[in-house]
Amino acid sequence: MNHLILLFSLFLAPAFADKETQKTTQNFSSNSASHKRLKRDWIWNQMHIKEEIDTPLPHHVGKITSSVRNNNAKYIIEGEYANTIFKVEETSGDVYAFERLDREKKAEYELTALIIDRRNNQSLEPPSKFIIKVYDINDNVPVFVQKVFNGSVPEMSPVGTSVTKVTAVDADDPTVTGHATVTYQVIKGDEYFTVDDSGVISTTRADLDREKQSTYEIVVKAKDAPGSSGDSSTATVIITLTDINDNFPVFKHPSFHFRVPENISVGGEVGRVKVEDIDEPQNRNTTYSFVRGDYRDTFEIVANPFTNEGIIRPKKPLDFEKVAEYRFNIEATDPTVDLRYFKVGGSRSISTVTIEVTDVDEPPVFTKLPYEFRVRENDPEIRTLGSVWAHDPDAAKRKIRFIRRRASPNGDYIRVSDTGIIQLPKPLDREFSSSYNITVAAQEILEDGRLSDRESHAQVHVIVTDENDNAPELVYPEEPRVCENAAPGKVIIRISATDKDEISPRGFFKYSLATEDSNFSLVENHDNTANITVKYGQFNRELAKIHYLPVIISDNGDPELSSTNTLVISVCKCNEKGNFTFCEERAKQVGVSIQALVAIFICIFTIIVFFAVIILLILLRKRHKKDLSGLGRNVAEIHEQLVTYDEEGGGEMDTTSYDVSVLNSVRKNGIKAEPVPSPYAQVQKPPGNLTSGPGEMEMMIEVKKDEADNDRDLLPYDTLHIYGYEGAESIAESLSSLGSGSSDSDIDYDFLNDWGPRFKMLAELYGSEPNEDFVY
Repeated sequence: MNHLILLFSLFLAPAFADKETQKTTQNFSSNSASHKRLKRDWIWNQMHIKEEIDTPLPHHVGKITSSVRNNNAKYIIEGEYANTIFKVEETSGDVYAFERLDREKKAEYELTALIIDRRNNQSLEPPSKFIIKVYDINDNVPVFVQKVFNGSVPEMSPVGTSVTKVTAVDADDPTVTGHATVTYQVIKGDEYFTVDDSGVISTTRADLDREKQSTYEIVVKAKDAPGSSGDSSTATVIITLTDINDNFPVFKHPSFHFRVPENISVGGEVGRVKVEDIDEPQNRNTTYSFVRGDYRDTFEIVANPFTNEGIIRPKKPLDFEKVAEYRFNIEATDPTVDLRYFKVGGSRSISTVTIEVTDVDEPPVFTKLPYEFRVRENDPEIRTLGSVWAHDPDAAKRKIRFIRRRASPNGDYIRVSDTGIIQLPKPLDREFSSSYNITVAAQEILEDGRLSDRESHAQVHVIVTDENDNAPELVYPEEPRVCENAAPGKVIIRISATDKDEISPRGFFKYSLATEDSNFSLVENHDNTANITVKYGQFNRELAKIHYLPVIISDNGDPELSSTNTLVISVCKCNEKGNFTFCEERAKQVGVSIQALVAIFICIFTIIVFFAVIILLILLRKRHKKDLSGLGRNVAEIHEQLVTYDEEGGGEMDTTSYDVSVLNSVRKNGIKAEPVPSPYAQVQKPPGNLTSGPGEMEMMIEVKKDEADNDRDLLPYDTLHIYGYEGAESIAESLSSLGSGSSDSDIDYDFLNDWGPRFKMLAELYGSEPNEDFVY
């Protein structure tokens, strides 16, 4: 029918064009007669063309016609697709399509028609736009907007529950009946799901169980309207069953066994029982409960929200010595299961739990905590306050030793014996501290006598009760002053007192004057204060400018204590209004504490001792110099030389020997030595028939060395010279005593006295009688 309408329009277009031409010609003739110009018009109908025409190109679209009658008129078209897809015959105005058109790509084209004079290309009519519409044919298959669709539905949903929606699009013209109508059909999985004409997929069964099959993959086909034999397309739909809480938890094991030390902390983890719940984690709400066994007060089972495990924790301390094993049954269930979908198989799962408590070496346990004792202050008779006690909770029942760890205030005020007795080394003073706290540690004594490294602690609190051992003291106010012309009853100052002891509950302080022989009176205010007032009036500054008023303050304690305090009152000049105009300044009392006096005394004593030591050292040094000067010779000459000769040599020319006897005598006696014969002069040369071994000289050398080593008073002048070779210039030839002592010669050595002072020592040594013994 559409084809007939299009052809009819094309055939009628020229007829209408001729008719319009005739009308235009008539009008032109009449206008010419009246010399008037008429408006010219374009003449054509709207153009149409069917898509995908299978006849040879070009395809005639329509004809554009103008009322202009001009042999030189020329038709042209302009626009996006002019002279490419569409062209016009310039003399007749016929429009042709030179390509096959596709409505799904472009449904209509807008062009502009012009008529010009071919001679000068001037427009004979104003341009006019026209539209070429493309008619649709059913040449497209419905296409799904995506190849794979996803949907979800809760498991065990009723029949007809919507899952998801699929969409297919037909590119044909929807205004043409049947061209763009799409129908759907499930071609795979239709036993579980169905789809309606709008593309909505729904369930066909109510027993879809996620625990059996969690996902389904179905195939949906889309095609044109029913009865059409056109092609179709398919799409895949993946449907996921979402979980609902329709399963109860089940223990993985019928029994659980745990071992735990007895010192596990309250709330600590003993172990975990595991269950299996095939639902998703968000639908696992397992609860655990005791079924059999009287241990609900000992343990608790808490579900872990992430793992669904049951965590067993102790609610109170465990004791191996009392209960070594616990056995009970527990049940796991889920109170949130939807009973509408409950599966047959039972809702209870029961398992047996055994907890074995192992023994550990526990620290001692105190019988009570904390300990508190009370003691009167300054009580010399109290030495023992009480005791602390702890025992070994283990089966070994070891002995306990107690040790004091910390104390507050710090100091040796409270002691703890090894057996736990709390002792006082001296009476306590409440005014120093009203309470004393110590920490006592208890340790077990092992079999080998050592102390265990595990210990427990107890706090001991000692409260010191107050005794009335401090008299009240005056709280000194600002300097009290009174006018010399003060009237009787004038209040000079208000005084108050303080007491280091606790305030007596029996009343206030009592104030009184030590003497009534004064121009002052005291009036109590019955609020722990008193007023000092003028008694007679009219003070005489010429007689006394400062008055010292003794005030007695007593408490109401048991026993009652009192103190006398001196109040210094200045008498001042005042004006008529009673304002002070002049007062003498009192000398400020400067007090020094006992601690300061002790520190000053220690400093003075240290300085005195220091100077005394310095003076003593100076005196000793002077005396030492005096002793050296009393030797009668230069210090440099006082040497002791121990000379050994291995070979004969130069003799006395090689060294200078000195007599050490004088030095020894001065060092030992501290007085000036008298000239005495040298001990070496008494040493007689051994007779020639005696054999003197080398041991005698060695012994002498060792003796002299010891004396030199032990001589710490003088400078190290003692020396030891060893001569390997004496030289060849001595006129006395060999002077070695080592060889002489063992020779058989009877040489007279008295000639040595004639050789001068250098050989004096040898003359004394060898000039002695043969029968004398050596002297060292």
